[in-house]
Order: sequence, then structure tokens, then C-alpha cells
Amino acid sequence: MPTISTDMQACIEQCLRCYQTCLGMAMTHCLEQGGAHVEPGHFRTMMACAEICRTSAHFMLIGTPHHRHTCGECAEICEECARSCEGLDGMQDCVTACRQCAESCRRMAA
Repeated sequence: MPTISTDMQACIEQCLRCYQTCLGMAMTHCLEQGGAHVEPGHFRTMMACAEICRTSAHFMLIGTPHHRHTCGECAEICEECARSCEGLDGMQDCVTACRQCAESCRRMAA
């Protein structure tokens, strides 16, 4: 197995935390709140964010250099998700996880 740098390990952890936060909040908080929380564009963005975070973590864990591509896309989608969640009640955990993940993924994509 390739050696995982400290920065990469931190990014993997941020990606997995964001995956867990976005998926968890979508399936509990958003579904329970209804209204704007389940508006199709917002909900799809949350699902896309969770999936790209999971994929980026997996690419780093398997040691493929293609993680730079997934991490670049992950940063973009995380920022989009953070913006989408910012205007909704009770979504600060998601906003924070997305912004931290985006920052970490931008470093991995560089």
C-alpha cells in the first residue's frame, strides 16, 4: 500500500466527515424539515456532495493519482453545497464540514 502523507490522511478524514454529515443531515434533518430543505436542487446538491466526498476519500485510500481530479471536483461541489445549506435553518454543521473539506481537497488537487 502506498504511504499516505499527513496532509492526505487529514483530507481523507475531512472527506469522510463531510460525507457522513451531508448524507446524515439530508436523511434526517432535511427530510424532517421539508419545504426548502427538500427542494430538488438543494437535495441533489447534498447527495452529490456526499458521493464525491466518499469517492475522493476512496481514491486517496487506494493510492491512485487520479485523486487530484476527484479532489478538485470535490472542492467545487462542497463549496456549492455549503452555499446551498447556508440559507437554511439548522444546517451549520453541513456548511462547516463542506468548507473544511473543500479547503483540504483544494490542497490535494494542487
